[in-house]
Amino acid sequence: MNLSSKLAKLTDTAYLKTNKTTIPTNWPMLGVRIPEIKKLVQKIPKEEIPNYLETKPANHEEILARGFLIARLPYEEMLKYFDSQITLFDNWCTVDTFCAALRKSVKKNEADFLERKVKPLLKSQKEFETRTGLVCLLDLFMSEEYMPTIFESIESLKDRNEYYVKMAIAWLLAECYIKFRSKTEVFMHKTELNDWTYKKTISKICDSYRVDEIDKRLLKESIR
Repeated sequence: MNLSSKLAKLTDTAYLKTNKTTIPTNWPMLGVRIPEIKKLVQKIPKEEIPNYLETKPANHEEILARGFLIARLPYEEMLKYFDSQITLFDNWCTVDTFCAALRKSVKKNEADFLERKVKPLLKSQKEFETRTGLVCLLDLFMSEEYMPTIFESIESLKDRNEYYVKMAIAWLLAECYIKFRSKTEVFMHKTELNDWTYKKTISKICDSYRVDEIDKRLLKESIR
């Protein structure tokens, strides 16, 4: 079974044009909106999901759909398909949508998932594998319990220079600041994070409506 023919019926030409300017990918694109992909995936009975996952995806939207299908599986079964999904990623969109979709599947297995999947991804030298690990930290481990792990992971990547790794670090650290300000301020004062990523973190914090103007001003004044 494959999803291409089902997805092709949902093509939005205007959306395709927009997607091509915002999502850099080597995969062909159909131009299907993510809510439509989610609706399609939800109609597939769980017992049929493995049959769909046997087919190699042919386009960007099919990779997204495949991710949503994998995320619907019970935890241990999801893990069986996790690695094969990561190998398909070549852009921020497929990474970010997949990580967010995993919340329900991983919810009661955070510690196990961290050790078996996230930490190995953070040690990868491949840009989108590392980004997947970072976005998993943001989506699945944003709690006080995991702050030490998050800070340690960021510091271990302080010299990485790939654009989508640096952007993920800045996004993750900005979210840490917003939710756990005092702990994050301590980390930011001592981190050896490269200047570009550090300044991008400040920029992302200042873009947030959840940070007041006084704090934004103080942050800008503290830029290296």
